[in-house]
Amino acid sequence: MTPILSPWTIRDRTFAWGQRTYLMGILNVTPDSFSDGGQFNTLETALAQARYLLESGVDMLDIGGQSTRPKAETISLGAELERVVPIIQVIRQEMDIPISVDTTRSAVAQAAIAAGADLINDISGATYDPEMLTTVAALDVPIILMHIRGTPETMQQLTDYEDLIGELLEFLKQRIDAAIAAGVARHKIAIDPGIGFAKTYDQNLEILRRLPDFQVLGCPILVGPSRKSFIGHILDQPDPQKRVWGTAAACCAAIAAHSDILRIHDVRELYDVCRVADAIWREERSG
Repeated sequence: MTPILSPWTIRDRTFAWGQRTYLMGILNVTPDSFSDGGQFNTLETALAQARYLLESGVDMLDIGGQSTRPKAETISLGAELERVVPIIQVIRQEMDIPISVDTTRSAVAQAAIAAGADLINDISGATYDPEMLTTVAALDVPIILMHIRGTPETMQQLTDYEDLIGELLEFLKQRIDAAIAAGVARHKIAIDPGIGFAKTYDQNLEILRRLPDFQVLGCPILVGPSRKSFIGHILDQPDPQKRVWGTAAACCAAIAAHSDILRIHDVRELYDVCRVADAIWREERSG
């Protein structure tokens, strides 16, 4: 049975988990992200993309200044702040959309929230920065904890698991417990199994098939399959920007498996896909 989760209220929006799928629109303000690097790394292009995502039906924006593609090198704290903070400020001046900051650094999290962001999306599960969880607790904002091994630079050499789903569940449970111990409210924690992060092609498919297993953790589930290489492998499509309909199929699988948030690039196309998928699977569960 699907657990009943406490809703999130962010600005004027309520995220009532289980009622529908929420769309997190990716806004990478980086020169080197795997599918859109360099497209939105000025104030003008980022603001234009934020407007486009809002018009397309996005529920929240996820703004990141550090690329997390495989083999990406870590940038300096100063560079990440320079990329992220001004763009959050200009978007916040114009629109009231909930904003997530995609960072593993507590200093960036703190500066982003001060600039107008609302929640933290940490791909390390708050393991890279020992101050992240206490910072989030002090800020009293939600956090999304993702599973990863190593760093984006090393993660694709760390894909050897004895029990993939069991090990992901254990990692995420430990991170939830650590967050609560640091003072983060349990109902403000979401989880992400980390598709594409220290996972092989076959492992990504297994995660999608077994997403219902993650409900035992009692948190909203975010899934981020958008334009990932496993979709390119299936479609024989090397161009990430041409993987929208493969992404749509993965998103449908995630919705059928009770996921709550989809982190995606192609909001306009996926908005319609998710409305239909919600009508098929969520109506059945709530009826």
